[in-house]
Amino acid sequence: MEEPGARPGSLHLCGFCLREELALGEKVKKKWKGCPGAAAKQGVQGAPTRSGQRTLAFPGAPADAPTHRRTHRAGYPAAASPPLAWPLPRAPSPAEPAAVQPRHRLRAQAAEWVAGGTAMARAAGARGCGRRWRCGRGALVACAAWTAGWVLAAALLLRAHPGALSERCTDEKSRRILAALCRDYRGGALAGDLCEDLCVAGKLRYQRCLYYDGGKKVLQADWRGRPIILKSKEEAFSSFQPPGLLGSPAEDEGPALQEAELLLLVAGEVRSALGLQLSESSLGPLWPGRRGPRWRGQLASLWSLVQQEEFVLLSVLQGLSPHALPVLGSCGHFYAVEYLAAGGAHHGALFPLHGASRGQAQAVGDMALSFLDLVRQFDHGFSHRLHLCDVKPENFAIRRDLTVVAIDVDMAFFEPKMREILEQNCTGDTDCSFFDCFSRCDLRVNRCGAQRANSNLQVVCDKIFRHWFSSTIRSSAVSARLQWQLREAVQECADASSPQTAAPTMLWKLRRLFRAALRELREVEE
Repeated sequence: MEEPGARPGSLHLCGFCLREELALGEKVKKKWKGCPGAAAKQGVQGAPTRSGQRTLAFPGAPADAPTHRRTHRAGYPAAASPPLAWPLPRAPSPAEPAAVQPRHRLRAQAAEWVAGGTAMARAAGARGCGRRWRCGRGALVACAAWTAGWVLAAALLLRAHPGALSERCTDEKSRRILAALCRDYRGGALAGDLCEDLCVAGKLRYQRCLYYDGGKKVLQADWRGRPIILKSKEEAFSSFQPPGLLGSPAEDEGPALQEAELLLLVAGEVRSALGLQLSESSLGPLWPGRRGPRWRGQLASLWSLVQQEEFVLLSVLQGLSPHALPVLGSCGHFYAVEYLAAGGAHHGALFPLHGASRGQAQAVGDMALSFLDLVRQFDHGFSHRLHLCDVKPENFAIRRDLTVVAIDVDMAFFEPKMREILEQNCTGDTDCSFFDCFSRCDLRVNRCGAQRANSNLQVVCDKIFRHWFSSTIRSSAVSARLQWQLREAVQECADASSPQTAAPTMLWKLRRLFRAALRELREVEE
């Protein structure tokens, strides 16, 4: 039987119909079941509601028939609606860090891709709807196209920027996080040598939010006139659940945790984070200090910190390398490090040179030598080689004397941990890559080799030196012959097929060329 207002032969919307709930709870099927294409031809109109959403009014419906909000149920797009426009975040203001702005553009691109997939789905659905409550081939194509649009958009978005879907970094949220930290401090749940200045004396003041990456929070603050960075792997202190030995009685006077038991707990976390078995003397920077009125809060805070790999690594490297950030202190699960401006492609020389007293070409030469010193020390300066698996300008900074510092070492691993990461099942070499670190697949046993195939120097040449020595030096006063030697050496160094055993020889070759270039530059200035 034809419904009022519907043309003969009109197709019905597949998969669902509009329903109305009466006050008594009885469900009555709505009689207007126009197909998307048919509804569009009959002039379906939308009217805004108080909430700003549009409603659909079907032609032929009685005057008192309520309109219905356009909805998306079971993955189907709404009938006869214009191309879908997902709500996008506001455009970034000029004051926001440059690193944050690409996320808005990526989200916008993703919305365009999804809208395109949705439009395809609508068109296919309008052509393919069959009898009531049954979907034809066109509807299945519509559903597949809509789903494929979402999957493609998400995959491209995450590949282009892994943190694009992270929550937006805001001052309001950051201040709330620190306020909660101080409440826990006043309640005795946590402790730290920076808590008094942050929560009571006001000598540690929040400045701005730098970025959020998943649970990780990175904030800039001022501590007694010195710019610092506050970091934590998680937002809330409660995210770090203490072990049973720490969480028994709430009173500080309760049964004391034996020092030997605490040492075992800390050593176990260090072994899990770094793959190292450290001696008691090496655990000194991680020790909570003498027992006092806040001892239980100190233990809980220590436990939250040793579960953060970067904090553990920086604590172990404390005082051992000028290329690693020193840990300045902590409060609860947040720890403080020196603030240094990170590098980035938007800088002509990859790093800001505001404090440099020499020209750009000389500064690049000095920074290149400092990178070589960092590579040499990370390869041979510790009991185990330290592998850098995420080399990019944003993860490094320079001091005023042009010393290079690794400011983000979340992806830095000592040799035992690196072998554990790489040694996985595989069907080809592509399965043996972990960011900038990779090994080879042994197809006889389908296992990745535990030995890293490339080196820190190869990745630095590829990600840093290529940028410098294909453009910056070319316009300098360095002789044409030396420029050519530099370019050839950097290209050879960046070749991933070169064996790792060749790295020491290449390092000394580059050092010699960099020093020769600096000598020529100084001679021209004189």
